[in-house]
Amino acid sequence: MNFNTLLKKLMNKGNSKDIAKKRLKFALLTDKLEIKTDTLGNLQRDLVEVISRYFEIDTESIKIDIQRSEESSALIFNTPILSAHRQRGIPAA
Repeated sequence: MNFNTLLKKLMNKGNSKDIAKKRLKFALLTDKLEIKTDTLGNLQRDLVEVISRYFEIDTESIKIDIQRSEESSALIFNTPILSAHRQRGIPAA
């Protein structure tokens, strides 16, 4: 699933006013941070690849968001973890 597909799924919940508000908020945040949609899509793909080495995740339920305050910005990546992968040769912590 690419980032545009994810974005469409996230934005299709709620009434049209809420959808427009979410889209505008997301567009303003990415513009302010000068983040291109392609960059976020690549970031999501890379995060899924790395996280999938350690956990089985629900790729259909991934939510990615950027939250910004006056002092900082945060990338929020949320996905349900279905199970942990057991890796050989790595001692348990």
